[in-house]
Order: sequence, then structure tokens, then C-alpha cells
Amino acid sequence: MTSEFTVQGRPISELADEFGTPMYLYDGDVLRDVYGSLRARLTPELDIFYSAKANPNVSVCAVLRSLGAGLEVSSMAELITARRAGAAVQDIIFLGPGKSVAELRACAEAGVHAIVCESLEELELVNGLGLPRPVDVMLRVNPSFTAKGARLSMGGKPRQFGIDQEVLLRSRSFLRSLPGVRVIGVHGYMGTRILDAAAIVDNTRGILNAAEELSAELGFELSTVDVGGGIGVPYFDNEKDIDLDQLAVGVNAAVTDFLARNPGRRVITELGRYLVGWCGTYVVRARYVKESMGEWFVVADGGTNHHMAAVGIGSFVKRNFPVRSLTRYTDPELRPYNVTGPLCTPNDVVAKQVALPEVRPGDLLGVERSGAYGPSASPGLFLSHGYPAEVLVLDGTAHLVRLRDTVDDLLNKQLLIAL
Repeated sequence: MTSEFTVQGRPISELADEFGTPMYLYDGDVLRDVYGSLRARLTPELDIFYSAKANPNVSVCAVLRSLGAGLEVSSMAELITARRAGAAVQDIIFLGPGKSVAELRACAEAGVHAIVCESLEELELVNGLGLPRPVDVMLRVNPSFTAKGARLSMGGKPRQFGIDQEVLLRSRSFLRSLPGVRVIGVHGYMGTRILDAAAIVDNTRGILNAAEELSAELGFELSTVDVGGGIGVPYFDNEKDIDLDQLAVGVNAAVTDFLARNPGRRVITELGRYLVGWCGTYVVRARYVKESMGEWFVVADGGTNHHMAAVGIGSFVKRNFPVRSLTRYTDPELRPYNVTGPLCTPNDVVAKQVALPEVRPGDLLGVERSGAYGPSASPGLFLSHGYPAEVLVLDGTAHLVRLRDTVDDLLNKQLLIAL
């Protein structure tokens, strides 16, 4: 007897029939549980901001905002998304290494908590906006120390992100020459996909120490420090969940020590992948099941065009995200399958030699832990298949939170020249 996957009591077959496949399916209970578990462990003096780039769906952002998260955004669309999701301007920060003047002006005029400036040239652009009051900014520092435990380093070495700590320490007179800018704090983000709690603690202390040094040397009042985040989600074999209790003890101690020396300051941690990664499943339907030279293949209706992260996240060796049969969720594994999509490229492999129960045409398969960097980090226009639907199940009700691209959606933006 088979037992299919359910979300809050809703069978996956019903959801697939109602909304179609491929689709991204988000479980609101998981979203709330992950945020709530972390929030309960961290000191209330540490604000949690959601990094919208991980999943910019406005309804996902709205759920996290309703739980108390601020929003960290990196584009005009994300800024508007944050406002539509209900975020107050004092709970929005804007960062990114290549902001346009239009984005800088929109942030300044909206009155977001801070624009996180990533170069001296950007500070000059903010200063030149000509607004009637100084614009609040934070300095993104590229610290002298290197991130520990990061699968992807974002600082501590030559990077397009931030201003080198040594450069900032020489910039006191430059900052004082900018009357249209008010420096209120420091931002640091050392790396991502970190699964070692001790590394998160070390990075947190390092950023807090760097912020104090910069404030003292440059002579600005340190109102806010963003210590970054980077907590990872274990996707692959031999990866383990981060020890949240160990993380919380160390981070809480670091924040408490900092606030004892700097009372009344705001300390922020920003998290993207960790908050939303767990809640998402990429759901595809098997179209064909075939054998080729001794290996079995499932050709599904969606592939890496919607889930580029499943290619391997920077790994030279193909490693599989957790893939399950959703139709036969509790059945024993029968044989290894290569799960592919419909694209005309041999690189369209979602999972290689993954053990599954028997797969038949029409079965539903799911790539788990897929709530982060799905459609937003995938080549959805490849072969003109377009982007999938996104569905959020909240309090037992399934909501369509992104329409599937249609052929008209794809073609109406193109312009046919006269020949």
C-alpha cells in the first residue's frame, strides 16, 4: 500500500491537480517553525532580518514579516516587495555592490533604516542626492579576517562587496567631507552555507569588534551593527544540521558583551537560506521512465531551468539535493534513477543515481529543502519553458502565490521587426 506526501493534511496529488506541475510548494507551518525556533533561542536584543534574495515571493516575505522579521533587500523590486509585505521602513535595509542612483534615491526618500554602502564612490553618490537632510547609511566592511566555515566566502579577501577595513580606517576626513551622509553603523557579511556553529560565533565577534574599531577611528556614532548570518541548510550526504543551541549560546554572549560596552545599539543578523530553505519542495511530474545502457532515467516536466541550485552549488562533483517520491512517499527504495528535466542539454540533471521506489509515468517527485534560491536563481527562460507556479499552504489552505508563466507571458514582451 502506498502513502503519498501531504502538506498540512493536503495530499500532494490534489495540490498537483489543482495547481499543476512543475511547482514550488511552500509549507507555512515549516516556515513559522524554523523562524520561531531560532527566535526563541536568540536574545531579543538581536533583530532578525530576512534576506529577501533567498526567496522574494511577496507572500513568503509577508509571513516572515508577520512573525517579526525585518527585510534586507537588494533591488528596487525587492524594496517595493518589502513595503507590500507590510515591513515598516525602519525595518528595511538596502544593500548590494552596484546600486543605481534611482535605487539610492528611492531608499533615501522612503526613509529606510539604512542604505548599506559598499564603496567610497557610492557614498559620494548618496551625498550628491541633494536631499534636505542627511541620508542614514551603514558601511559594509570587508574585514581583515577571513570567514570560517563558509561554503561561499563573501569577505575577508578581494571582493566586489564592501570596503576593505584598511581603506575605511584611512577615510575619516573623506567621510567628514560628505554633509549629505550620516554614518550610523557597520555591516559585515562573511560567507554563506555555514554549518559550524563556532564559525558563526567567531564571525559575529569579529564583525562586532571591527565595528567598534571603525567607530572609534572614524568618529561616527555607532547606532547599528549588522553581523550578517550565513547559517546553512544541509543538502548533501555527510552534511549535518547546525547546532542551534551552541550557536545561540555563543552569539548571545557576543551580543551581550558588545551591548554592555555599547548600550542602546541595534544589532541585526540577516538570514535568507536558513529561514526559507526548509519549507520548500520543488514538485515535478514524471513524463517518461526509460532505461539507457543499464541506467534508469526519469524525464520530468521540470528540471534545472527551475532549480539551478540542484546542479550542485559550486561543486565540481554532482551531489544530490534530497529527492523523494511524493506519490510513493513511504515505499521502500527499489533502484537508483537519474532524474532529469525536459531540456535539450545533458546538464539538465536534477539528481544522479538517487535511490527511489519504483517510478512510473505520472508519478510526482519532490526536491526537498528547496525554499531558497529556486526560481530566482534559475534560468527560467531556457528553452522558453518559463517559470513555474508557486503555492503556499498556510493554516491548511493552499494559496497560489505566483502565477505560472504562459506562452503569452513569454512572447508578449518580444518585438517582431518588419522584414
